[in-house]
Amino acid sequence: MKIGFNKDLFHKSFSVFLYKYLSLSTKNINKILFLTTAHHFNDDRIFYHQAKELKNKGFDVKICSLSSDFVGNIDDVEIESYPVIEKSFSEKIEIFQRIIEEFQPDCIVGSEPLAIISAKNYKKKRNINVMYDVTEWYPSKRMVENYSFFIKIFHAIKFFIIQLYSGLISTHFIFGENTKKFPLAYVFPFKKQIVLPYYPSEKYVYPSLKKLEHKKIKLCYAGVFSKEKGIGNFFEAVHNLCRKRPDIEIFILLIGASRKYKDKIYFENLLKKYQFKNIEIKKPTSFETFTQSYSEADICFDLRELNFENNHCLPIKIFYYAASGKPVIYTNLKATREHIEVSKFGYLVNPEDAGTISNLISKYVDNPELYYLHAQNSRKLFEEKYNWDLISNSFSDFVRQSIQ
Repeated sequence: MKIGFNKDLFHKSFSVFLYKYLSLSTKNINKILFLTTAHHFNDDRIFYHQAKELKNKGFDVKICSLSSDFVGNIDDVEIESYPVIEKSFSEKIEIFQRIIEEFQPDCIVGSEPLAIISAKNYKKKRNINVMYDVTEWYPSKRMVENYSFFIKIFHAIKFFIIQLYSGLISTHFIFGENTKKFPLAYVFPFKKQIVLPYYPSEKYVYPSLKKLEHKKIKLCYAGVFSKEKGIGNFFEAVHNLCRKRPDIEIFILLIGASRKYKDKIYFENLLKKYQFKNIEIKKPTSFETFTQSYSEADICFDLRELNFENNHCLPIKIFYYAASGKPVIYTNLKATREHIEVSKFGYLVNPEDAGTISNLISKYVDNPELYYLHAQNSRKLFEEKYNWDLISNSFSDFVRQSIQ
């Protein structure tokens, strides 16, 4: 008896097989959801490092931000973000909870207390792990700055309790630096944790190691143009250098903007007061082009005010300056001392000591060999130590182990 080939039956059988195979494969892919209120969806830590790393390791990844507007897919990372940061507490939680239910993640990584609190019910229902990525000082100074003294104390205590509650809900902690471990790591010492520094990946770095030109120096400040972030300290140090060393041709590069109206007025008054000749002001750049934006600079600065909050917060840009091959002059902060060997490629200073800062700049100008040594050291430290590729596996393993 001759049996013929049934093409339609074959197609149907193969389609059923393919559907079952793909369904089974999809079930084996773990889903990770990043939730953030204050950070944009394309934040360098969340999107460019953490999310992309997990995507490359085979995870299904989604990011939701409440301070940026975008719905779509970038580099196979799903993004659903809305500019609703000014909405009420309950409205923001409702958005997060809707996205959680729709995405059905196997693990949630939250960057702020509201994100963690939003995951509470789903965590209980699905018995999943919720990771708190602690990168901000909470409560921060800016959260209470508009209140009167006694009301500030009340709100500070309230926010502190919210922080502890978020720690209670969380199953794991990711700390950006050791100085951010208080109070969560001490109140919940038995919860699993990892310190994940803000090291840049080589793919996002434009190396620009330089040698100094004779009696010329280009000084760079990048960031928010505000008193608290130290733009005034930077200007005063440059002014001091101009007075003491008229033989040096000084160029100034500013990259950034003022976020608040009072900061804008403060910055405009600084420009009128000092009236520097060779000054270039660039608008904030995209993350991908940031290291290229200051490639012509010789020294990079961060002279933010020395206070309790700043003392426990690590300025992230210093890792990018090191990766680019730039010597630095930075405020002498506890967090910076603990995490970076600045003495090998720059100096830590009192940000208000303009005389000492100008002397250190002069020291580089008069000793170009020292400058080039520090420039080489900065790049070498990045390649050997402050490099995302050296710590990325520890992060993805930490997430994977939390799901197993």
